[in-house]
Amino acid sequence: MSSTPLRHTALDALHRSLGATMTDFAGWDMPLRYGSERDEHTAVRTKAGLFDLSHMGEITVTGPQAAALLDYALVGNIGGVKPGRARYTMICRTDGGILDDLIVYRLGETEYMVVANASNAQVVLDALTERAAGFDAEVRDDRDAYALIAVQGPQSPGILKSLTDADLDGLKYYAGLPGTVAGVPALIARTGYTGEDGFELFVKPEHAVELWQALTKAGEGAGLVPCGLSCRDTLRLEAGMPLYGHELSTSLTPFDAGLGRVVKFEKEGDFVGREALREAAARAEQNPPRVLVGLVAEGRRVPRAGYAVVAGGEVIGEVTSGAPSPTLGKPIAMAYVDPAHAAPGTTGVGVDIRGSHEPYEVVALPFYKRQK
Repeated sequence: MSSTPLRHTALDALHRSLGATMTDFAGWDMPLRYGSERDEHTAVRTKAGLFDLSHMGEITVTGPQAAALLDYALVGNIGGVKPGRARYTMICRTDGGILDDLIVYRLGETEYMVVANASNAQVVLDALTERAAGFDAEVRDDRDAYALIAVQGPQSPGILKSLTDADLDGLKYYAGLPGTVAGVPALIARTGYTGEDGFELFVKPEHAVELWQALTKAGEGAGLVPCGLSCRDTLRLEAGMPLYGHELSTSLTPFDAGLGRVVKFEKEGDFVGREALREAAARAEQNPPRVLVGLVAEGRRVPRAGYAVVAGGEVIGEVTSGAPSPTLGKPIAMAYVDPAHAAPGTTGVGVDIRGSHEPYEVVALPFYKRQK
């Protein structure tokens, strides 16, 4: 048991006043749900949901060589990101193992914001600080400088438009721009982890309650509801989005995770893990690793992370994430399976749920794609 007290976001008292069920998530006391997980999930898919994501780890990198440092420290081509745009990337160890998956925002010519998962924020901060040696760049821990509120779902653009004069129509997916929302200065980013259109708003912690309340009021007629971590997990699972500690870990390279596309060998200069990742890429071509697939249950039993995937009495893979899917109305899972059983439509595949081999259909990811 860790004796470290849980960290609280700026919205902690507000969550409790809304009757949220709280849970320890990566050392933070976070809302798991406010009422029904299914209702929260459905609201995001059909209307809109409001999330507190202030547990995410913001790290600012500034200075003349900020881009060069990030190109060396991360696997992506960060110097090629235009100001106002964002990129999904990863930070790896020298052996190619994934330390975390990240979103990097280019805020200005020499200023970037790296957003790490809550569970890895310190690891990422330490790695970037260490890798900054010799670069004319500063790495700053800005975790306490921001609260992060997300509004996600098909109604989110309309809700946000009523509170800002920022050009939301011109804001592309994976872009961010400074603006004011309900009078609060914010970085408005069109990113999210739900499979829906939506926005993430980075603001000072002291403005978080005011912004949450303004969004809640603006969303009253649009079906906006507060949402917890539980439905965030089922939403990202339906959208086929990986979660660190489940689909991604230090024991996997991006090529093992089917995300080799984030590794940019063509960028100039060396980067941490380049050699190991080149070998991993060659290995994946010669001898394909297990493939991340979707599994849809034929029955009602829910698969969980760590359960064995079986075919013909043999173990052919492992479930990484599983849950009942509110959208599909059936249990679903993501799993790494042997390539021979990875093609969508493969039959005879099951999940070992407490000794019983439950039948599953192999499908292509994602399970759910929003209508544009």
